[in-house]
Amino acid sequence: MTPKTHIFFTGATGYVGGTVLQRLLNHPKRDTFEITALVRNADKAKVLNTLGVNTVVASLSDRDKVTELASTSSVVINTADSDDVETQRAILRGLKARHDETGEVAIYIHTSGTGVLMDNAAGLHGTDVIYVDTNSEQIEGLPETALHRPVDLAVVAADKEGYVRTYIVLPPTIYGIPTGKLYDLGIANRHSIQIPVAIKASLDRGQGGVIGEGKNTWPHVEVNELAEFYQILLDATLSDSNLPHGREGYYFCENGEYRLYDLARAYSQALYDLGKGKSPDPTPFTDEEAQKYFGGPELGSNSRCRAERARTLGWKPTKTIKDLLESVRPEVEAIIAQK
Repeated sequence: MTPKTHIFFTGATGYVGGTVLQRLLNHPKRDTFEITALVRNADKAKVLNTLGVNTVVASLSDRDKVTELASTSSVVINTADSDDVETQRAILRGLKARHDETGEVAIYIHTSGTGVLMDNAAGLHGTDVIYVDTNSEQIEGLPETALHRPVDLAVVAADKEGYVRTYIVLPPTIYGIPTGKLYDLGIANRHSIQIPVAIKASLDRGQGGVIGEGKNTWPHVEVNELAEFYQILLDATLSDSNLPHGREGYYFCENGEYRLYDLARAYSQALYDLGKGKSPDPTPFTDEEAQKYFGGPELGSNSRCRAERARTLGWKPTKTIKDLLESVRPEVEAIIAQK
């Protein structure tokens, strides 16, 4: 009998996590996985049970429970939170306890994001600075105060101690409305954060908006292609203990770039066509609006990268900026329908 791979999964009901979990449930080696998901909602937990997923009804703030679940797992996949240092410490305590007891080195796939690369352009200019995930020295030069960075550093430090092999996935702007059983059953969230928050802000002000002049640039990835990479990465980690990890284990996931103005133009046009905007051309968010809707001008930042490590593993995304822009109208319509 093939031994089971015990996977502790966080974020199963989220946008990214639901898409990744769905792929694991359809994985060719699904019968060798014993998946346990941390879920806050008891009703959703029951539905996941019917799909063959073990569940524990708790939250990430239940640190002792998180530590316990990590300590009994050979793989942890975190898609839930990129900035909660205490949650990461709880996961890492569990993985260290497992190593101390068994001597086995677990696998930890953590979700960060290219927000760690943000500058303060405020939509007024682009940048020539492009981060490449094969350039460990460049990544190590990121400030410790950058978004997601405190957690990323804690994860890499754990790898350096030798009790876990860590792999950090850094998605950029994620788009697309996922489909499938987890979404049809109402378990997982169908909507991302970055694009919907801009649409909702624009809807609230009655006009599509943009930070500054929208001259800043971000990478993008379609949600199902992102989930495909998680599967590729998991397969690679299980078959090759020499796969780059720790300080060399950063994996950007991008398939091209877009200017924020072009994205804003797309949702402004959709809002205008649907009678929810005064003009198809975006207007600048005021400083007060940027603070109100986004907590500051971060949507005007630049974040540029290249996903060389992911492509080396065989990841071959095909969606382009055309797909990104075409995804905007359905997103706008879905958000309007929810109001």
